[in-house]
Amino acid sequence: MKRFFRRISPKHAAQDFASQWRAETPYRWHILGVAMAMTFAIFMLFIPKSVRVAPAPPEVIYISTLDENRSDAEIIASNCANQKLKDELEAKLKQQEEARKEAYAALGRATFVDVDAMQAEIDARNAAEKAAAEAAGNIGPSEEEVAKSVEEYCAR
Repeated sequence: MKRFFRRISPKHAAQDFASQWRAETPYRWHILGVAMAMTFAIFMLFIPKSVRVAPAPPEVIYISTLDENRSDAEIIASNCANQKLKDELEAKLKQQEEARKEAYAALGRATFVDVDAMQAEIDARNAAEKAAAEAAGNIGPSEEEVAKSVEEYCAR
């Protein structure tokens, strides 16, 4: 039995295939086709049928934390409260950004960097970008118009 398994090995199979492939026979492509078909058939036997079926789509469950029967006044009130919170957060972030800019400006002055010239250059670049956006018509409503419309919305 040992001798039988010694003669059957992937190495010998590859050598036999290579020798048949190198041989100048008109059946070379036929041999390759049969070898590929047999390999495919053997692999298809081992793949279970459940793997071939497409998985079922997941079931989606929507969770709503808001009451579906809210009135328009309640919706507007919650929107205004959220807008007020958002404005407070933006003001706090803007204040922190200004403090950071002042700290960097103080550091620049302490290290003999011309901070004022740098700020003038930044302001000029921002003004040029704003003018280009206005000329192209890509500018939206101003901050005053947005604030006014939010106040009008919340006043309802």
